[in-house]
Amino acid sequence: MPSRTYGGATSGERRARRRAALLDAALDLVAGGGVKGLTVRGVCAEARLNDRYFYESFRSTDELVLAMLDEQMLAGSAAIVEAIAKSSTSKDPVVRTRAAVGTGLRFLTADPRRGRLLVESQATEGLAARRRDLVKTLAQVMADQGRVLLPADDALDPDLDLATFTLVSGGLDLVTTWFRHELDITRDRLEDFLVALVTRANIRGDTPAEDAKTDTAEAAKPGN
Repeated sequence: MPSRTYGGATSGERRARRRAALLDAALDLVAGGGVKGLTVRGVCAEARLNDRYFYESFRSTDELVLAMLDEQMLAGSAAIVEAIAKSSTSKDPVVRTRAAVGTGLRFLTADPRRGRLLVESQATEGLAARRRDLVKTLAQVMADQGRVLLPADDALDPDLDLATFTLVSGGLDLVTTWFRHELDITRDRLEDFLVALVTRANIRGDTPAEDAKTDTAEAAKPGN
């Protein structure tokens, strides 16, 4: 049976609008005061909705916050993947890395609320789990790019996945620290540093295990 329309919108469309309004209101409140003080009444007041509309979309504020983070992570990841695809005509790792890193930083800074959400992504175990999922996803994207761009021997390095996970995890922590205003550098400087960090690791194909082998071999040479 077709949905009844009201004001030119079906019931499903009105429900989707209310859900979007709740997510946007929650993002405003998190940006202003973090996730710990979030309440159903506060979110509904910010969204200018009756409290009863909250429960047609979410069972709790915890579920709302996870949905909000999921929405932002999906949008950010999609933007990064699209940027990498557009740069795929270049075989230069620096070009591809800058496309990914630059897009990610621009996405976060385009809406100041996203930076605070990134900082808050470690505030609860549920959010921290989502953050870990994001790290795994981005690390896999980086590893896949490495297998395309690196020389054959380096592309098959068993430590490549571990190396990309370390770079993404550390890089995301660095960006989070920057959003806490604990690093006195510009966004451009942060971007340049992250691009250099990733490309130097990928271009050389070095991993901790490989470095250890090299150090051992050097130490075994006569005269050392």
